[in-house]
Amino acid sequence: MKTTYDDSNWREEWKNYTSSKFQLELLENGAKSLSQSWILGAMYNNWKKMKGYDQLDPKENKGQLQSSMKEWNERIK
Repeated sequence: MKTTYDDSNWREEWKNYTSSKFQLELLENGAKSLSQSWILGAMYNNWKKMKGYDQLDPKENKGQLQSSMKEWNERIK
């Protein structure tokens, strides 16, 4: 998925907002397990929210993507 923002350096930016040795280790070396990947993903989502990028992500704007059954039926006709 193509983003409208540059997230290539998010790990370096997030290092300035944490003092957790565990999080710093994950940011430096990456996840080694499924649970570590969940934590890394949560850090990425927190970074996006902090920057306001979560509002630009279509999958995060669920209200804009939802439609009613009535609207769906009208489009099918």
